[in-house]
Amino acid sequence: MPHRPSLAPAVAEIRRAVRAALSGIPAGSSVLVALSGGADSLALAAATAFEARNAGLEAVTVTVDHGLQDGSTDAAATAAAQSRSLGLEARVVRVEVGREGGREAAARAARYAALRDAASTLRAAAVLTGHTLDDQAETVLLGLSRGSGAASLQGMAAVSELAHGIALLRPLLGVRRATTRAACAAEGLEPWDDPHNSDPSYARVRVRQRVLPVLEAELGPGMAEALARTAEQLREDSEAFDEMIDETIEDLVEHAEAGISVSVPALAANPPALRNRIIRHVVHAEFGESLTRMQTLEVARLVTAWSGQGPIDLPGCRARRVGARLEFAAR
Repeated sequence: MPHRPSLAPAVAEIRRAVRAALSGIPAGSSVLVALSGGADSLALAAATAFEARNAGLEAVTVTVDHGLQDGSTDAAATAAAQSRSLGLEARVVRVEVGREGGREAAARAARYAALRDAASTLRAAAVLTGHTLDDQAETVLLGLSRGSGAASLQGMAAVSELAHGIALLRPLLGVRRATTRAACAAEGLEPWDDPHNSDPSYARVRVRQRVLPVLEAELGPGMAEALARTAEQLREDSEAFDEMIDETIEDLVEHAEAGISVSVPALAANPPALRNRIIRHVVHAEFGESLTRMQTLEVARLVTAWSGQGPIDLPGCRARRVGARLEFAAR
């Protein structure tokens, strides 16, 4: 029998991760891979090409050209060509990047909007992105620096919803960035190194190049894995809290004029962590807005330390105490 070459460990690891992510998608469905041309997304595309074929799925890559730097069009074309060499259909989408929230946030918003549109057009069941364990660790540190609480420290979810009926999958959250580079080398794929990924004007790049290496040097190896584990544990805790809220919130809320109201005695009976989550949940569910820690605590004072103070202006709504009810109304 002819000798079959052994599969490179990095390639095998990424294929296993992708196989697990695709396992719940029915045969005959389509999936999209967000392909920047970098090592992470290129290794993901190669693994998806192999695993999708075995699972009876159609895989398509979408490369979003943000047009933010010279040569971006050529880089997108090269990524698409490598995708086709893997046997995948490849699409390139050019987007206009606004300025709202800063260039990085605006580029991310434009990218995900393009991926949603492409997935909707192709009726894809899921979009896969190449975020790795290293990306997760960086996200946790950035959330910690903002002091934005457990929601930020949860990092990125392995499975979430990009749009109605379209899952957003991040199969490589347990895979190191070095592994994706090794996989590309093993498969003869040449990744593109985005200059933005080494530009220290971006906070994420500073975390990657300076902060994490210092933590590794001073506290010992394994910091990225520890941060990723922290994110996973916080996400489990958050899901448990969300289930508790879903079970109890219907007994607490009533519809009010131009908004919703919550029972003050019921809120007061809950521990602070649950009380604050209920307040944030009500505002997000009713008005589509997220409260900061300080805003949440100010609203909570209407429950626990009310001495006749007036309404509080919040994003998209106003909170006020009306007798034994905490009322949220649109502004």
